[in-house]
Amino acid sequence: MQRQLGRMLRSKVAGEDAPARAQRIWGAQGERWFTPQDPVWRVHADASMFPAGITSLLLQMLHPMAMAGVAGHSGYKSDPWGRLQRTSHYLATTTFGTVEHAEEAIATVRSIHERVRGKDHLGRPYRASDPHLLMWVHAAEIDSFLRGYQTFGDTPLTDEEADVYVRQAGIPAALLGVPSPPQSVAELAEVLDSYRPELEATPAAAEAARFLLLDPPLPFYARPGYGTLASGGVSLLPGWAREMLGLPVPDVVAALVARPLGHLGTAAVRWGMAGLAERRPSDTPDDEPDDDGSPRHPDERGQRVGDLAAS
Repeated sequence: MQRQLGRMLRSKVAGEDAPARAQRIWGAQGERWFTPQDPVWRVHADASMFPAGITSLLLQMLHPMAMAGVAGHSGYKSDPWGRLQRTSHYLATTTFGTVEHAEEAIATVRSIHERVRGKDHLGRPYRASDPHLLMWVHAAEIDSFLRGYQTFGDTPLTDEEADVYVRQAGIPAALLGVPSPPQSVAELAEVLDSYRPELEATPAAAEAARFLLLDPPLPFYARPGYGTLASGGVSLLPGWAREMLGLPVPDVVAALVARPLGHLGTAAVRWGMAGLAERRPSDTPDDEPDDDGSPRHPDERGQRVGDLAAS
């Protein structure tokens, strides 16, 4: 059962070619921006990314131009898992991969952004490469990931480490086109607050939130498990964001009901991914890759979520 859950998670998030993708990321030789000890590596390799990813999507869709781009170009309804797999692969490559591969991934996304443009629901033009829009997407994303790790991670970051996480997450973001990414948690909060006047729950955002929370593309037997992650994701949202999205979850309910469900779902993800930890015989060196191509770091602490993300 544990292995079956892990395989299902890997298939949905990383795709059927997960082992090949993992081999390219983990097996490549070369300089990397980050190490397993760095906060950005620890956050992005943790199971808390599952509920935090939902938080990130819900928060990002409150910007009408970002939402228009998603609705018009992402195919989130027709190919939701494909979109998730492309996003997770980009995040894994820029976090765990070599600098060469990370820069290749960034260049690919930049070229795609140049083609994504249109008008929002009020007829205002937008383009995905707009630095102002890129800043919003980046800030909403890393704020959500950090909230998720600090809430559902095994070992929350210290205040100093949290600032380092924000700085490190800004390295690939700057190359992608984000102007002067925030360098601390305080700066990140200031950036998010500065966008508040621009945010609104458009009809497209309401539709996307319903799809994400109430009608995910999953069989019925998998929906209760997904529901725990979605509950955790909703609990991480700032109260004003839940109110804008029309999610009737007061702070007390988020803390006492939704957040414990998020802990349950995150623990289930960790357990499932641990079932994929096929180890070689004990005489295999710690730095030799596993059968799926991922390296065995001495500080893995038994978690395989980073392997899933890197796939």
